Order: sequence, then structure tokens, then C-alpha cells
Amino acid sequence: MDFLAPGSWAEALAAKAEYPEAVPIAGGTDVMVDINFDRLRPRALLDLSRVAELKEWGRGDGVLRVGAGVSYTRVIDELGPLLPGLAIASRTVGSPQIRNLATVGGNLGSASPAGDAHPPLLASGAAVEVASTRGARLVPVEEFFAGPKRNVLRPDELISAFIVRPAPGPQQFSKVGARNAMVIAVTSFALSLDPEKQRVGTGVGSAAPTPLRAVKAEEFLEGELAAGGWWEAPRPLPPEVVDHFSGLVSATAAPIDDVRGTAAYRRHALVVMARRCLSWAWAEYYGNR
Repeated sequence: MDFLAPGSWAEALAAKAEYPEAVPIAGGTDVMVDINFDRLRPRALLDLSRVAELKEWGRGDGVLRVGAGVSYTRVIDELGPLLPGLAIASRTVGSPQIRNLATVGGNLGSASPAGDAHPPLLASGAAVEVASTRGARLVPVEEFFAGPKRNVLRPDELISAFIVRPAPGPQQFSKVGARNAMVIAVTSFALSLDPEKQRVGTGVGSAAPTPLRAVKAEEFLEGELAAGGWWEAPRPLPPEVVDHFSGLVSATAAPIDDVRGTAAYRRHALVVMARRCLSWAWAEYYGNR
């Protein structure tokens, strides 16, 4: 196995162009597990941990550009006020030691349906910036996942960053697992409220072949909030609105039975998590008015 260790982004792109079969690695959260269990035997590893450009983030033109090498710990510590939903999800990732190394870019690259970063990014309408020696392109995050553990990266491309607006309003994330920490999600849900645009964003994880949005639930809640003037004059939502929204979230899912949970349990958990996230986020919104 070849081990490639570029020291700059230009060197990393050149290495990926020369060795398109090389598997990128930063924190190694998923890659090393697959190697240890003999599920993956790459011809080459492309170590990106020395590429300083991937560890930078900045703000401009109303959006955040967060490098693919920014760790979960830094998301919590540095980006928490700007991306609260992603920060909440980041706190559920592994142990402190894992969060110090694991990256959102790596989570996107592995494209697991259970990836903790995926639902908040979907709810926030994020885009994934990918690049090669041929240039860069932006892929909306909902179009990035091609199937279980498959993404739309071309052989010579690497993830450089994700692009997302700072939270325009309350955000929430909820995850169900066999325990409270260091666990893969049985299922997960994220919610984002945008009072300025009067939009609702959702993200569902570990309940379909890919992470996905609950579009019908978003449209229903947007319609209810607009028709009732709830954005302008917020007050507690009627239980029937919350319940119908939660049911639509669950109906979006296409879960399976596996060792971590049954399809029926995942659907039930999504109802509960959607209800809780909406109640928490909406209480924050009208409580701050």
C-alpha cells in the first residue's frame, strides 16, 4: 500500500490526479475501521492531515466556507453560535479524542446514511465544494449522496469545504442510539427555522439509503406558519400541527430492519424526534421575540 502525504492543497490535488484510486484520510474515523475489519484494502492512502488549507474557515458574502479538515471539536468551539444545529450534532460524535480528529469533510466523504453531520447540513441547505486539478464545483448537499456510502465525487476529486449560511434562526438536532455517547445513530433528525425567508429545513439520517430532506413536512409547516401569521406573531403551535408535521417526517423515511433497530422503531423514533425538535426550536423562536 502506498502512503501519500502532501503538504499543500495543490500537492493533494496533484496526488489525487496521479493516483485516483487513493483513498483520502484525515481523522480516519471510518477509513481505519474498514481497514481494520478487512472491508477495505486500498492501493494507496492519501493523508490530508498536513494540508493547512483544509483546516481554515471564513465568512464572506453572507455565507460560511468551512474547510473539509475542520474537526468536530472546532465546529463546537468556534462555529457553535453560527451553526448551532451542526454543533449539537457534533457533540454526539464519538469521544472527545475522536472529535479532535474527525472532520465534517470526512463524514461527507464516507457518505454513510448514519453520518451525524448530514442532517444538519441538509436542514441548512448547505453545498459541498469539491475540487480537482481541473477546477472546483459546488454540489448541493442533497445531491451529494448517491447511495449507501456512495457520493458523486469523480475519481480525481477531493472535498475541499462545505458552504452554508449562518443560522438565520433556531436549529435543533436529535439522535437515537443504543446509548447516549460513542454510538452510531439508529436514526436522527435535524430542523432549521428561517424567519426571514419564512422557510423550514429538515434532515433525516439513518432512515433511508441516503440522508434526505422531509420535503412534504417542510412544505406543510411553511404553509401553516404563513397562513396563520405565526412568523409575525409567534405563540405556541397547536398540537395537531406539530403532530401532522412529525407524521410527515416519519412518512418520508424508507428504513430497514438491521442490527441497530427495526424499520418500525425508526419510524416511531422519527415522530418523537421531529415533535421534540420542532417544539424546542419554536419555543426558542417565540421566546426570543
